Amino acid sequence: MKLIIAYIKPEKVNAVKRELYNRDIFKISITNALGCGRQKGYVEAYRGAMAEVNLLKKVRLAIAVNDEYVQPTIDGIIAGARTGHIGDGKIFVLPMDDCIRIRTGETGPEAIG
Repeated sequence: MKLIIAYIKPEKVNAVKRELYNRDIFKISITNALGCGRQKGYVEAYRGAMAEVNLLKKVRLAIAVNDEYVQPTIDGIIAGARTGHIGDGKIFVLPMDDCIRIRTGETGPEAIG
């Protein structure tokens, strides 16, 4: 079992969801995030004052999968999020010790579904 965490551009969420659904991956959590990387932000004028914005809007996906779905999940995220430009995002794959379904008490791979 693995926990896949990905940070992508907000405008790519629907494309990534579509790619994941095509690969039979339906259970994902999505949250808004702020961050910076190589893009280093930008400078904008607001009411005549210059402001440096170095935390850019991103979306964080968290997807718990069984081992056989790790590569299809990664491939789906890349297919939906890649533009070829700086800021496309990152994918982190973490080992997951256990998963418990609260409703039934199932544990391990059965709990992920």
